[in-house]
Amino acid sequence: MTEGGRRPGPAGTGDDRWLTSVAREASADAAGVPVELLGDYLPLLRDAAVTGRRPRRGELDAVGALGRRAAEQGVSAGRVVQLYLSAARRLWQQLPHLDRSTDSETVRATAEAVLHVVDAAVATLAEGYAAARRDLVRREESLRRELVDDLLRGDSDLGGLVERAEPFGLDLARVHQVALAAPGRRLPDTGAAISTLERVIFDRLGDRDVLVATKEGLLVVIAPADAVSPGRGPVGGEPAGELGRLMHGELDRLVRGRPWQVAVGRPHPGLYGIARSYEEAREALTTARRLRAETPVIDAHDLLIYRVLLRDQPAMVDLVRAVLTPLGQARGGAGPLLDTLTEYFACGEVATEAAGRLHVSVRTVTYRLGRVRALSGYDPADPRDRFTLHAAVLGARALDWPRRPLPA
Repeated sequence: MTEGGRRPGPAGTGDDRWLTSVAREASADAAGVPVELLGDYLPLLRDAAVTGRRPRRGELDAVGALGRRAAEQGVSAGRVVQLYLSAARRLWQQLPHLDRSTDSETVRATAEAVLHVVDAAVATLAEGYAAARRDLVRREESLRRELVDDLLRGDSDLGGLVERAEPFGLDLARVHQVALAAPGRRLPDTGAAISTLERVIFDRLGDRDVLVATKEGLLVVIAPADAVSPGRGPVGGEPAGELGRLMHGELDRLVRGRPWQVAVGRPHPGLYGIARSYEEAREALTTARRLRAETPVIDAHDLLIYRVLLRDQPAMVDLVRAVLTPLGQARGGAGPLLDTLTEYFACGEVATEAAGRLHVSVRTVTYRLGRVRALSGYDPADPRDRFTLHAAVLGARALDWPRRPLPA
């Protein structure tokens, strides 16, 4: 032992150059993790082996800071821990006095001191790494939410959005569609739902050009839709609502949030197409709620007629009042007649099919259609009257009439 209680290096030099060699070898063992991430860890191990000194709080805090730096540099937790364990193993192998020592108590005490440093350092390293990862995740979530908000508004600087979208793998030149998922009840934590959607969409669609976030209590998915034409349906045979069904199928597996309802906007190209698809999905979700529709997946295309009707509510109210309010004179009120018209038009004006849907006889259906003709003056079987009656029925559903009175 040299003066001051410090043992010489393996070559008997008495300096720290051997520690530099240990650091390089440990870095190679850990697939090239930078040796700078070891900091003063090796001197701490050496001092523990020589004097039994335990690390001070400030020295451990420095190791924790190195864990944070490793996370920020993108080094995996496994690699940085491997670096520290390999450094301890190689340093132990290069302590020559242990090979010559015949005193088992000395070896045991040295091992205990070194293992204490390894245990404390690796635990502190992991804590620092985990804290940095949490900060990075929170920062990424914040940036993602801000990006999604700006994309859905559609009024932000295009150049800035393209630059901000790049780290998330989003190509704004592609055709995208937006889907919104509404839980049956408020979710205390949306993390599980977001992780579920990201995993299944990436696995099924094989495309990283997807953003999943939350907005106003809804889950928002922005996904590419290059295979879907801006019109009614897909180019390659896949329905425009495939994304919605995929989302609903996975979300419905979660314990919390059920029943889910998913609305999907139509695909549109470019940056402003994302905002347009979002508005369509949001309107579809709102309309479905007004109609008390329990359909799990709503395609915005299927509700386009309601967008037309709802844009001129006074005209729609006037149409319902003029065409359908006379049905209130029927025995049982307008409700049964309106339900019959709804199913009759939905099945293509086939009385037998409508009767099956309503769980009544065909004779009952034909009788009710006759009452509609007598009370309103519009014949459901007459092509000239059918459009007016159908539009009025759709308007009544949108206004929730006759359950609610018509607006003044």
